[in-house]
Amino acid sequence: MKRQGNSVEIHLGIDDTDSSTAGCTTYLGACLVEALAGMEATFMDYPILFRLNPNIPWKTRGNGAVCLRFKLPEERYGEVRESAVGLLEKQVEVGKRTSPGLVLLRGSIPQEARGFTQEALREVVSLQRALKIVRKIRCDAYGLSGGRGIIGALAAVGGVLFGDHTYETIAYRHRENRGSPRRVDAESVVEMDRKTKPRTYNNLDPETGRVLITPRGSDPILYGVRGENPRALLKAMGILKVGEPVERWIIFRTNHGTDAHLAWSYKVGELHPFRPVVVEGWVSGAPATMAGGHVIFRLSDKSGEVDCAAYEPTGGFRNIVRSFAVGDRLRVYGGLRKAYPRTPLTINLEKVEVLEVAQAFELRNPACPECGKRMTSMGRDKGFRCKRCGYRNSDLRKVKVSMSFSPDRSDSKVWLDVYVP
Repeated sequence: MKRQGNSVEIHLGIDDTDSSTAGCTTYLGACLVEALAGMEATFMDYPILFRLNPNIPWKTRGNGAVCLRFKLPEERYGEVRESAVGLLEKQVEVGKRTSPGLVLLRGSIPQEARGFTQEALREVVSLQRALKIVRKIRCDAYGLSGGRGIIGALAAVGGVLFGDHTYETIAYRHRENRGSPRRVDAESVVEMDRKTKPRTYNNLDPETGRVLITPRGSDPILYGVRGENPRALLKAMGILKVGEPVERWIIFRTNHGTDAHLAWSYKVGELHPFRPVVVEGWVSGAPATMAGGHVIFRLSDKSGEVDCAAYEPTGGFRNIVRSFAVGDRLRVYGGLRKAYPRTPLTINLEKVEVLEVAQAFELRNPACPECGKRMTSMGRDKGFRCKRCGYRNSDLRKVKVSMSFSPDRSDSKVWLDVYVP
């Protein structure tokens, strides 16, 4: 146990306190920060918002868990635990696809917790697996309605974010305003984006201009701005014009936008549903536009073949995908959708790298050996004749001619990033 005088280091993780229509894990985190500030807590870091495997089928919105890291007098640990559990029970909407969990770890973060975080980034992890780690590292865990949120809470505790990271400021609404349209001035968002980009990102849809910082639904979030450092976020907040009072706001340090979940490469034969994956292969089935505007193509390697899909909401990304040709070598990044009888295992594309463009050919009539003019066909398998000089040859066949490449197909990288509050 790591102490400083009579203080103890504590890591408090929470997850799954929101439902599909209300509630918010980050809001509970903000309330806990205020409660801890009144208990002599000294914070060791920004509150952590750790984005886990985005392909979990029962997730709500962005699948983010929260961790608070702080020190306080050891004799107040019991008070912290009771306060955290009390706030969890008060705010959660039990029975609405919600299964909250809370984890409290005293001392430094053990390697077992860090390893579990990596599992939760790339796999579907069971509650039994999480509870096994909880017992091994001797931390306190509390859950409601099955306690599945203990999985994300423990993963957030182990999410140390030593490497690449970003920041996110979230402002919250008063209860009486939740469920009504958010009153954030769109022109001020455009101005904020212009004055803070690229230090902030995902403020506006680059194709439609739609405001992305305001989520939809009755959850407590008024807006969320993402950026590279806290100073940029504070500047952004000063530019935004909001037509309703802000109840509270908070800045998180996060792994959002770092592709932390796309760090593992697989062969096609190793793919399993709900994994985030990176796969290299060749286009073996030309892109086809399906009903609803989705674009799907087949990708192959020596171990098998899999469908890859760019869905309608991704906009212009689909146009790039349509330009792929059979034989192009790609590295694709995305999440795996479960296979069903009528829909095979499919990678939902998040990003694509074009590693090698296939040499494309088209068949053309041969040139006349006498005068050089392009010849015309005399009928199927009957050879060709030249209209200019009259030369005929029944043995001639069409020839392969190399095609030039479009700029879209020669781009080395294409990607998309969809805002998830």
